[in-house]
Amino acid sequence: MPLPHLDSFDRHPLIFLTVCTAIRAPILNNTVAHAILLKLWQESRMRNGWCVGRYVVMPDHIHLFAMPDVNPTSFHQWVSTWKSISARQITAQIKAEAPIWQRDYFDRFLRTSDSYCAKWDYVSNNPVRAGLVTQGDEWPYQGVIHDLIR
Repeated sequence: MPLPHLDSFDRHPLIFLTVCTAIRAPILNNTVAHAILLKLWQESRMRNGWCVGRYVVMPDHIHLFAMPDVNPTSFHQWVSTWKSISARQITAQIKAEAPIWQRDYFDRFLRTSDSYCAKWDYVSNNPVRAGLVTQGDEWPYQGVIHDLIR
C-alpha cells in the first residue's frame, strides 16, 4: 500500500523529502549522478514550479528541501518527473541497472525556519555518520540551489 503523501496546501510550505535508490544500491555518490540531479533541480523552478533549497546526495539516497513557487505542479508529479528523467540518464551515463529509484518516497512539512535549520544540521552530517568524511562540509555531493527561508 503506498504511503500517504502531501497533496494540497494553503500557503507555500517547506517540505523535507527523502528518496532512496532501488535495493539501496550505492550508485549516487559520483560526479555524474550529482550533476544529473543538480541540473534537474536547478530547472525545476521554471519547468515545474518547485524550488529546491539545500540537498545532500548520499550513495543510496537523497535528502532535499523543497518549496512550491508560482503555479507548481503537484508535489507527487514533480517528484515523479525528476525521478523518471534522472533514472533514464543515470542508467545511460553510469551504466547502472534499472530501476534506479524506489517507487515511493518520504515527505514531511516543516513548520518553521528553526525546523529547517535543525533538520539540515542532522542531514548535513549524514556523510559523517556514514564514515564517508570527517566533517559534513567535506562531502562534495551537497549544496543549496534556492534560499527557501524568506
